[in-house]
Amino acid sequence: MSQNLLRFTNILSIVGDLIRVQVPALGDNSIRPKYGDLAVIEQDGEPYSLAQIIKIDNDEVSLQVFAGCKGLSTQAAVSFLDQPMNVTYSPNVLGRIFTGSGQPLDNGPDLEHDPKVEIDGPSVNPVRRTLASRMVRTNVPMIDLFNTLVESQKIPIFSVAGEPYNKFLSRIAIQAEADVVVFAGMGLIYDDYHFFKTQFEEAGVGSRTVMFVNQASDPTVERILTPDMALSVAEHFAVEEGKKVLVLLTDMTSYADAMKEIGVASDKIPANRGYMGDLYSQLAKRYEKACSYKGAGSVTILAVTTMPGDDVTHPVPDNTGYITEGQFYLHNGVLDPFGSLSRLKQMVIGKETREDHSSIMSVMIRFYSDSVEAAQKQAMAFELSEYDEKTLKFGKFFKENFMNLDVDMTLEDALDESWKILAECFDPEETLIKDSLLEKYWPDAKQVGREEVAAAAEE
Repeated sequence: MSQNLLRFTNILSIVGDLIRVQVPALGDNSIRPKYGDLAVIEQDGEPYSLAQIIKIDNDEVSLQVFAGCKGLSTQAAVSFLDQPMNVTYSPNVLGRIFTGSGQPLDNGPDLEHDPKVEIDGPSVNPVRRTLASRMVRTNVPMIDLFNTLVESQKIPIFSVAGEPYNKFLSRIAIQAEADVVVFAGMGLIYDDYHFFKTQFEEAGVGSRTVMFVNQASDPTVERILTPDMALSVAEHFAVEEGKKVLVLLTDMTSYADAMKEIGVASDKIPANRGYMGDLYSQLAKRYEKACSYKGAGSVTILAVTTMPGDDVTHPVPDNTGYITEGQFYLHNGVLDPFGSLSRLKQMVIGKETREDHSSIMSVMIRFYSDSVEAAQKQAMAFELSEYDEKTLKFGKFFKENFMNLDVDMTLEDALDESWKILAECFDPEETLIKDSLLEKYWPDAKQVGREEVAAAAEE
């Protein structure tokens, strides 16, 4: 590709995965390097790797080398291609696995001749956006019932190392109501990559899934390309084919750490805890790809953000909270109902969902909060009231039937189960729910008793 291009051999420095080359002024007809464009690195006359321009300072050009700079000498040559980074986009990418730089990883058919689209494009024109108004069903009751996910929403999963967030993310990918699922893994160990791959294959959802995987052993510079690859493909599926696309990203803290590493190597001045001053804008640029398009499909983003030391004030989760529309807080193996929040749930609750949804959601969280306080009183050996005893019983049912991450039920089933638990633990007047809803949905005591007898007989 680069045989007819000018080669520049005056490499000034090699630091980490970055090289700095001097490009003297040439004639008007020569290819001039531009920010974001690609270049070919050659070593001993053979192509070594692609690279991307990340900084231009007069006649000095800095590039990040996708294959890393291990083994690269200052005798290498650089040829500029005068084109930005692209990713393959066509129906043929469904069911495929790619590296963080867009190269096939699954030994599937060659897609070299398939259409390419530019990555890292601008955010959507606000005129093309429509208000969020449709629910994304996941069959996870802690999401569907209590923190409803809405199309075009951007929402992180705040967690810490050791929590089952990858297992949780794979379950959402399999169960979520979406036409296309685009997965982007950044800094994954091989076991995690194999886990996602196996889960998608065994669940039979490969035909609607596209995977972009940057493993921990891959070059760091690939890590900052991975979400852009995934989001560009998702955007085109939504705009050109009207698909309902769900983008799953893990882990955005790993992505931010890669940006920090590249920034330090580029001699940028670090800000808070070594992260670059543009951390907020870089994260926002990716999250703002979430959109519901007028007359087309939608892109919804669900991203894992790990919190080092369980510190929510860490720069990555702290900045993320200002960008996104709520968060799911995965703590102690469950979605914490107090730390989790969906700011767009009111757009669909009671409109697209059942009329009792809002009331059930509120009363269940209120009783669970009271059960937590009662458990604290019990732990300190305080005397418990009759109401405390009821809430403790309720809290046990709530954890088993809703907070367990393995629970799989539709929203309607979750609402019906909520009514049964309320009837088991409380009197109707204690719930403070409107009489019209109580008359319509409160379970008949005799019917509840018959169901319990039948369940016991089956066991």
